[in-house]
Amino acid sequence: IEFTIQDGKLYMLQCRVGKRTAAAAVKIAVDMVKERLIDQKLAVLRVDPAQLDQLLHPRVDPTAKVQKIAKGLPASPGAAVGRVVFTASEAEAEAAKGERVILVRTETSPEDIGGMHAAQGILTARGGMTSHAAVVARGMGKPCVAGSTDITAYEEHGYFFAKDLKIQRGDYITLDGGVGDVMQGEVKLIQPELSGDFATLMTWADKYRKIGVRTNADTPKDAQVTRKFGAGGIGLCRTEHMFFEGDRIDAVREMILAEDVEGRRRALVKLLPMQKADFKGILEIMGDLPVTVRTLDPPLHEFLPKTEAEIEELAKKVGAPPDRLKAKADAMHEFNPMLGYRGCRLGIEYPEITEMQAQALFEAACELRRAGKNPYPEVMIPLVGTLKELEMQQDIVERVAKETMKKYKVKVRYMLGTMIEVPRACLVADDIAKVAQFFSFGTNDLTQTTLALSRDDAGKFLPLYVDRGIYAEDPFVSIDQQGVGSLMDMAVKKGRATRKDLEIGICGEHGGEPRSVMFCHKIGLDYVSCSPYRVPIAKLAAAHAVLKEKVKVKEMGEK
Repeated sequence: IEFTIQDGKLYMLQCRVGKRTAAAAVKIAVDMVKERLIDQKLAVLRVDPAQLDQLLHPRVDPTAKVQKIAKGLPASPGAAVGRVVFTASEAEAEAAKGERVILVRTETSPEDIGGMHAAQGILTARGGMTSHAAVVARGMGKPCVAGSTDITAYEEHGYFFAKDLKIQRGDYITLDGGVGDVMQGEVKLIQPELSGDFATLMTWADKYRKIGVRTNADTPKDAQVTRKFGAGGIGLCRTEHMFFEGDRIDAVREMILAEDVEGRRRALVKLLPMQKADFKGILEIMGDLPVTVRTLDPPLHEFLPKTEAEIEELAKKVGAPPDRLKAKADAMHEFNPMLGYRGCRLGIEYPEITEMQAQALFEAACELRRAGKNPYPEVMIPLVGTLKELEMQQDIVERVAKETMKKYKVKVRYMLGTMIEVPRACLVADDIAKVAQFFSFGTNDLTQTTLALSRDDAGKFLPLYVDRGIYAEDPFVSIDQQGVGSLMDMAVKKGRATRKDLEIGICGEHGGEPRSVMFCHKIGLDYVSCSPYRVPIAKLAAAHAVLKEKVKVKEMGEK
């Protein structure tokens, strides 16, 4: 407040909202309730959900001197310091020695999962806010700067250029994934502290929100983090991420390159116990909470060896000529894999894949049921655009579920539904709901297919579009409510016109963004699902959606 006193009279000159950190905002709100100056509802509204990222991740010390060398997209919040490495195997080896490392890649792929786990943070030259690096990093709670056009990575030579500056393997860099900065050297970080006031505020948010909050989690370890943040279940378990643990990738590749059904089944037999163990671990940790398991989604070429050396090595393992393997891998190349041979299309061409995954899931659930547990799996079929696609996959899942429960002599509650991620599915949602017991919006892909934008390439021009007001904000960060949102609203209404009790959620990365959460509440979704580290943000935003609605109603009544 700025004021003056003249001739014994007080004049208020101006006032502004005081700037404060997230920790200060939480403390002030909770203290004012204790002092009976405001009630709990107003305290919840006093804290900006987007600010909570400051409390959940390490951040750069504001007093530290920094040398910024590059800028990219703020793809996953938090700050990290480490030595530069360029391959996943190198990251794992260095981390095993106790080194802190930053994984620098032109772009990441599913086979980099091990290195991403081992790294303190990830930096990529290509990719957008929902690229592989961004999505996986957010799920792991690791800082990520993606799509930095300021850098050029020469992975095979062991260095990258940040504009004109050469950074070599082993050099220290610092990432700030909250703002997209890349800094030279080791910068001092401040570690997060979740005070008792934070827990108190979250309790109040839980009291007022109506929409559920689940997390995206792919491993038993992720499930433990999910429980730690108090989520109401798992809204997306991406089964393909399990295929890169240990030597599983060899069995996956053997399955893909098999010449016939018998060959594929032999490889799938090797994968079955591994996938079953993962499912059992996740379901056991989650107790009676729902776990939405998505069947295999990415295009198969992502699992194949890339280099001549990798092809030679795989050829020895599977006993096949390297030339034949290379020819098969080349034949599977797609110009636009995102719109290609993936999702339910794989399960329709290779029903034995869906069969194996269903068997692994239901055997895990039945074993837990026999042990007195109450698991709740939800099977989600991706990329469905027609009722027939879903029916063909439904036949497999329900047959396997029935056979497995009969074998174990137990009943397991489960649901079968689909991921709504292509516009056609929204347009015919009333038809799809004849089979689907639940919908889950995959808004990453729904945004791509609706706006004709590649999430991996659009980072080159999207900032310009936002700067010039073509888009009010990046549609991969906050739901495009006018376009994508209209399709979602249509799908909700059409789906529930067919099936009144249709459960509907969202599992795209928008599930942890405050404005998107409020929109999901508005159109009547049952839950949002986001990375574990965004659960508090989603909970607070969901509470804001309810409380702001009440404030509007009150204001209208007064008018």
